[in-house]
Amino acid sequence: MKSYLSLLFVLFILFSCTSEKTETKIDRFAVVNRHNVEINAFDSLNSLSVGNGKFAFTVDATGLQTFPEIYKDGVCLGTMSEWGWHSFPNTKDYKLEEAYKNYEVEGRQIPYAVQWNEPGKKQDAANYFRVNPHRLQLANIGLELVNPDNSAVQAGQITNINQQLNLWEGIISSSFDIEDSKVEVLTFSHPEKDKIYTQIKSDRIKNGLVALKLQFPYPTGNHVDNASEWAKKNNHQSEIIHSDQNSAVFQHTIDTTTYFVKVNWVEDAKITTKEKHYFVLQAASEITQLNVSVEFSLEDNFTENETFESAKSLSNSRWENYWNTGGIVDFSGVEDKRAHELERRVILSQYLTRIQCAGNYPPQETGLTFNSWYGKFHLEMHWWHAAHWTYWNRSEFMQKSLDYYFNIFDKAQQKATIQGYEGVRWPKMTDNFGNDSPSGVGEFLIWQQPHIIYFAEQLFQEKQDKEILEKYLPLVSATADFMASFARWDEKSKRYILGPPLIPAQESLEREITFNPPFELGYWHWGLSTAQNWLKQLNLPPNSDWQIVIDNLSLFAHKDGLYLAAESAPDSYENEEYYSDHPMVLGAFGILPETLQLDTTIMATTFDYIEKTWNWERTWGWDYPMAAMCATRLGKPDKAIDLLLKDVLKNTYLVNGHNYQGQRLRIYLPGNGGLLTAVAMMCAGFEGNEKENPGFPEDWDVKWENISPVF
Repeated sequence: MKSYLSLLFVLFILFSCTSEKTETKIDRFAVVNRHNVEINAFDSLNSLSVGNGKFAFTVDATGLQTFPEIYKDGVCLGTMSEWGWHSFPNTKDYKLEEAYKNYEVEGRQIPYAVQWNEPGKKQDAANYFRVNPHRLQLANIGLELVNPDNSAVQAGQITNINQQLNLWEGIISSSFDIEDSKVEVLTFSHPEKDKIYTQIKSDRIKNGLVALKLQFPYPTGNHVDNASEWAKKNNHQSEIIHSDQNSAVFQHTIDTTTYFVKVNWVEDAKITTKEKHYFVLQAASEITQLNVSVEFSLEDNFTENETFESAKSLSNSRWENYWNTGGIVDFSGVEDKRAHELERRVILSQYLTRIQCAGNYPPQETGLTFNSWYGKFHLEMHWWHAAHWTYWNRSEFMQKSLDYYFNIFDKAQQKATIQGYEGVRWPKMTDNFGNDSPSGVGEFLIWQQPHIIYFAEQLFQEKQDKEILEKYLPLVSATADFMASFARWDEKSKRYILGPPLIPAQESLEREITFNPPFELGYWHWGLSTAQNWLKQLNLPPNSDWQIVIDNLSLFAHKDGLYLAAESAPDSYENEEYYSDHPMVLGAFGILPETLQLDTTIMATTFDYIEKTWNWERTWGWDYPMAAMCATRLGKPDKAIDLLLKDVLKNTYLVNGHNYQGQRLRIYLPGNGGLLTAVAMMCAGFEGNEKENPGFPEDWDVKWENISPVF
């Protein structure tokens, strides 16, 4: 009996130790909180943002948009919503068809909307549809700061700046001094509405030296900028259409675009017009605090305003829930000094993608911060913006944007029909309405086509729900129909090929001659095979048109033991243009699982060669995560870390967490999303993997929770 009790005691101790180790949770608050962002000066590249995924508001060091001119060539001070679009009047009645250029494929003339170098109607039409519609800067909301002599306070007069973005609460607190007086500002976004709240405290308020300003710009229609043209004051209208003691509603009309803005305040204050499109909310004497909310809407149907404290509580609870659910990674047990920087990038990327890339539409590459490519989004980038959500077990943020494909289905089907293909051909550079943007590059890309199959498969793998199959089958099937009809039978070699014309994801290859790039081949094979499996899951007969392409699709071309950038590019590693830009051959076994017949020995040799010789200065922010994923699949964790943190300009992560690409493109959210997908794979692995933390060296003690393997 004594020995039996002793055995029970030993088993109890063992179970207790095992249970304690298993149930030890990551201190999520500590992980997130140690990466709160602190700003102590005006820095054009390190503005801070709040938002909710479909609306974002970016501020300078004062906590509002007080000095936008300092940031206009940096990370601009945007106030943007996913519904805020405008088109300049089409006074010449341009039609997209006027930008078409025909390319011959198998005796057929296939029209593509392209840019034209020659002056004339074709060039003008192409330029019009590239620029329009463009995303709007809805308003600038800043502090009206004046000196006792009524002159404007300059940025150089502001001292003792102390600003912090509290990631756990999603709130920016800012304080600074003007002369001997302190100004304190709190700023946060409503978690559901296109609305910001701010609380301003200062003794200077009662003296009329601190107020709130609201300004409405005209759009610029420029490729990359803050979308604010202040000189054209007579080209738009802004006015207060109704007001009461504590609120005012503005109507802003730009050509045929109209939207509404409601300002609410608590204290004794009134709004005055300083000049055209420039309004000031000034508190009464003896007031030292202003609590203000500003909401934007396409309709004048604002609901009752929540108080500052109730909205702040709601926002805090939503952010706390965000950080307490979904995936988290803790690098604090790693001695390598690079680990802290990697953790910083991961946490800030989780914050930025939540406020910029979690809406009802695919985001633009610069999110809701400032315009790039006129504010339009690129559907091939949707994978980088959205794929990570499911692996970090927050698939609801990805799923919201998938209805977009249903919304533009008819236009995508029409495009495929015009070009003589089956199914739907998804656009590249586009907008909320699925419009094409003429381009000599974008119109020839095809790697966005299978994305919807990938997203749908992610949801099915996660939920194992027949309703997912039934809901998305129309999108999956129509996409597969296009893919099968786009593949071209080559009678001489008895196989299906892709292109020409096409431009692969490695955009440095020529559209007129390129065929069989490896990533597109792999993605075509995987996408068609997955679509076929969906039919099987639903007890539907297989599609013979898809299967014949699956069975006869070209394999990856290789030469001298290296996979090529395309079969049409045997000089892939001699021609500098071919070993620059995205090293997409690595994506064929990084982004994608093993699908087409692939020799991992050749892929490993190709990886080693690319890692050493590629023109990394001419790559982009998502190339480093892509290469790290390939390294992880190949069992090269040291290389995965080296590539993920590679010291090149376009792998720079600013203090605010944004992925800097250069002066032309100061932030790049595909890099943030790619980082999260790569880290998910490095932690949780991939299909068929049995190794713990396969993307990290053995001496990296990385802890993580609630992350799913990548397929």
